[in-house]
Amino acid sequence: MDDLPIGPMLAVVTLLILWSGLFTAIEAAHQHLLAQRTATRSSDKPVAKLSFPLASLIFCNTLCRALAVVISTLLAIFTWAENGPWVACLGAGVILLVFSDYLPRALATRYPDAILAQGNNLLRVPLKIIYPAAWLLNSISQLLTRPFARKAKVVQRSEDETPTERQDTPETVSRPHPLPGIHALDNITVNDILVPRSDVDGINLDDPIGEIIEQLRHNKRTRLPVFHSDINQVEAVLNTRHILHLLPDASLTREALLAASHEPYFVPESTPLQLQLLNFHKQQRRLGMVVDEYGEVLGIVTLEDILEEIVGEFESQHSLDNPHIHPQADGRLVIDGAASIRELNKSLGWHLPSDGPKTLNGLVTEALETIPESAVCLKIGRYRLEILETEDNRVTRVLIWQTSSMPVII
Repeated sequence: MDDLPIGPMLAVVTLLILWSGLFTAIEAAHQHLLAQRTATRSSDKPVAKLSFPLASLIFCNTLCRALAVVISTLLAIFTWAENGPWVACLGAGVILLVFSDYLPRALATRYPDAILAQGNNLLRVPLKIIYPAAWLLNSISQLLTRPFARKAKVVQRSEDETPTERQDTPETVSRPHPLPGIHALDNITVNDILVPRSDVDGINLDDPIGEIIEQLRHNKRTRLPVFHSDINQVEAVLNTRHILHLLPDASLTREALLAASHEPYFVPESTPLQLQLLNFHKQQRRLGMVVDEYGEVLGIVTLEDILEEIVGEFESQHSLDNPHIHPQADGRLVIDGAASIRELNKSLGWHLPSDGPKTLNGLVTEALETIPESAVCLKIGRYRLEILETEDNRVTRVLIWQTSSMPVII
């Protein structure tokens, strides 16, 4: 280490700290602008947004800080020998906190639009290139958290076993009173009722215009998110009624599509439904893009979704006509695996866990962590689920009945 190039290494450390400060400022500016979007009207000036994945930004920021600490430690050991690590720890920590955290965040709060625009110009291409590495690390972290997920109790039912505790017949299924459902809006957040991003229909501007026209011809929704490549890069929300006259003769262009769209409206995932109902009325919106604390799009929520939470309890006859629910003579229910858990809970007054998988098939496969075979029986809280049929690696039919015991916390 006698020939350690101190000058170049100091220059590298300085550069890493400056880049880390830039990454932090861009992330803070993004968060600041995201917080303001809930009060943004469609007539306001469009707000700048990230033109690259946020995961890449976080990955590069962490990498810069780690490299700065490592190189600083090497320089400190070369200069102060055994006292080097302590000096590097204190010195690098203070410098990173000031120049890579506090100062960038203060500047980002003061000049968010300018910083975000500059970051998009400088980092659009390199952070898109580095995204596969960030995606890989993010996937590994999600894999490591899987063992901590809640699991249901699994019971193998014998062939001669008969259920002794069954739910009431469909005619006598107990449902909560509608008025408590209205008051419960304060305890339900947007995240509880959102349509997950995997189920969101949207227009990808990177697709050929012919495919977009064909998609719109078969579309049954009035409003669709418009994005580039990924829904995190949402550009606008399209009102399909404004372009219906351009579909029969295939005269729709991307310019006409964007002209019929308006700025997206972003909703934090923790917003209570009662507050969001007021926000929809105040902003004159009917669809919101639900985002987490990092600005990642989780899904969408609509005014109709919230109203269904209020008036859905009145639709008792409609709930019994759910095509996924097949009542049996003994009071049990045969339900299709594709049935939405949220719809089942609303239709039947149940409380199946809906904070994870959105379908009955997803709930069963997550609980078992495998594709189950027939005759396997689960117990989830007070509900017993018997797998009747599986097809193409998914559960297609489940027999469910409700026991009389109190729910079990799993």
